[in-house]
Amino acid sequence: MLGASSRIAARTGLRADARRNQERILAAARAVFAERGIDAPMATVARRAGVGVATLYRRFPTRDALVRAAFTQQMDTCARAFTEAIADPDPWRGFRRLFETVCALQREERGFPAAFMAAFPDDAAAHARARSQAEQGLLTLIGRAQAASALRGDFRLSDLAVAFLAHGGLVTALPDDDAASRRLVAYLLEAFRAGPANGTLPAPSALSVHGFAVPAG
Repeated sequence: MLGASSRIAARTGLRADARRNQERILAAARAVFAERGIDAPMATVARRAGVGVATLYRRFPTRDALVRAAFTQQMDTCARAFTEAIADPDPWRGFRRLFETVCALQREERGFPAAFMAAFPDDAAAHARARSQAEQGLLTLIGRAQAASALRGDFRLSDLAVAFLAHGGLVTALPDDDAASRRLVAYLLEAFRAGPANGTLPAPSALSVHGFAVPAG
């Protein structure tokens, strides 16, 4: 089965050698972004891929284009999970699966969380619309889960940002420890659930969720 980059190359009719170069660039970009963040120099990506900087820029003329292409598969998975969560008649199941999906993507590609914002459109108006749609969708999902008495009533949207930051820190510190990641995700979901054992939380964080919100499909 073709990978995401191969499908893109096939659609654009790239020659075999050009397709190999593109796949090397995208694999190198994911590795470099995981190690150094999405602001890493483009020249570093080119060196890791074993291609010239000019070759990289011919394929991806801007950093945003490279970031979006590098994480196309992850963004598609995330957008699909978002759509399915909103449509799920069981709001807690939808919320849980969405949370687990994003955390799994964090575990698989450490550079992915920082790519959320870069994946939004370059146009400022489209950027604002995408952020608003994602935020409203998440608020709807949270509200439905709370109305069903499945999600604790004092849960706030910013709590998702806190949780993703915590999990992202874990997978950065322990990139090969899948068990620790899954255990933390399970603990967090248990903490989010409504129930008599849950105590009162402090006031919610003022941290913005924009950098962590799932883009609308």
